[in-house]
Amino acid sequence: MKAYIESNKERFFEELFSILRIPSISARPEHKDDMVRCAKRLCQLLLEAGADKADLYPTAGNPVVYGEKIIDPSLKTVLVYGHYDVQPPEPLEKWNSDPFEPEIHDGAIWGRGANDDKGQLFMHIKAFEFLTRTSALKHNVKFIFEGEEEIGSPSLPEWVREHREMLAADVVLVSDTTMISDKVPSINCGMRGLSYLEVCVKGPNKDLHSGHYGGAVANPINVLCEMIASLIDADGRVTVPGFYDKVVELSADDRAQLARAPFDLEEYKEFLDVKDLRGEKGYTTLERTGIRPCLDVCGIWGGYTGQGAKTVLPSEAHAKISMRLVPDQKSSEITRLFAEHFKSIAPDCVKVEVTPCEGGDGFLIPISSDAYKAASMAMGEVYGIEPVPSRGGGSIAVLAEFQKILGIDPLLMGFGLERDTIHSPNESYLLSQFFRGMEAIALFYRYY
Repeated sequence: MKAYIESNKERFFEELFSILRIPSISARPEHKDDMVRCAKRLCQLLLEAGADKADLYPTAGNPVVYGEKIIDPSLKTVLVYGHYDVQPPEPLEKWNSDPFEPEIHDGAIWGRGANDDKGQLFMHIKAFEFLTRTSALKHNVKFIFEGEEEIGSPSLPEWVREHREMLAADVVLVSDTTMISDKVPSINCGMRGLSYLEVCVKGPNKDLHSGHYGGAVANPINVLCEMIASLIDADGRVTVPGFYDKVVELSADDRAQLARAPFDLEEYKEFLDVKDLRGEKGYTTLERTGIRPCLDVCGIWGGYTGQGAKTVLPSEAHAKISMRLVPDQKSSEITRLFAEHFKSIAPDCVKVEVTPCEGGDGFLIPISSDAYKAASMAMGEVYGIEPVPSRGGGSIAVLAEFQKILGIDPLLMGFGLERDTIHSPNESYLLSQFFRGMEAIALFYRYY
């Protein structure tokens, strides 16, 4: 594979850049045509790589790309999942280059989607291409690339149910996650779920003069801040009644296994440029982001935020709230519990609305499976060290749906690193990880 990469890498860059240049931002309706354009380009790349067929399938939202190469129905089948939608690039002023005009410098590919997830799904297409062109493919391979992962995959579960037989496979192979480091590879054996909501606190029926009414009428921003502050106690625990009812406490042995992952607290703080950390009492930083749930405010606004002063008491205040959930916590149930609690703590001087935005359940996979063992052998050969199992703090909501609908486990061979700053300005993907990922994926097929 190394020789194949070396002789084809300039072509690989050109092909990858052709999809990185497309602003396939699923959160914005004005990019609907870009979503279709990106999906069509992926179909073309799959066919050129050796797929027997690759087509666009309509959904209630953005189209699904499905491709396949069936060698022998009696052989094992690998279903490769990825997503071609990306996060909005804002704030644009924080980027050092155009987010949709990819560049290569400082040993990395720079641009929106370079890692999450166009760069990582592209590795699968090229590993597949290598296997087909060298007659080394001994598996059936199916591809499913969606265009709504960044908004919670609202249309995909129903599409999967409708195409259950077409998608039948033995494992779902995914590269949409990070590893501990490029020196200590890891394989995610679980991810957290998500409940994401927007709240609105309404006060007076119009904006008011802050001098005439300040101190007499409740300010919705002040009230919202008070309500949000009450959602987490002094020990870092979420105060929503019932929030922890389904949270499973890991055994000392399980926690010790997860603690095998190397972690330098001071290096972590230096990387983030913070003096100290904060989280749930009694748990390490890695446990807080892997095996414990949490609640965070992802956005908050209201009143006047333009240049200069405007002495106004706003009539409304808003916030977006994210809750990361661990397996056994159900997103729908947590959403309901939060909405009930948030409305119950609202004082009579305001009215409250809670609007669910997106969500999904977490999942776990066994590290004793043939697929996990094959991935471990492949990554061990490429990196020269056996990867450690880890628990991902992020969410890929649809993977739990794959487990439920198709009855197969996902395998998360992610090659991103924290330095890649996905979802933020200046997203990048190390060339070394890009190339190693292709090698490891190709080797996975050898060992599986």
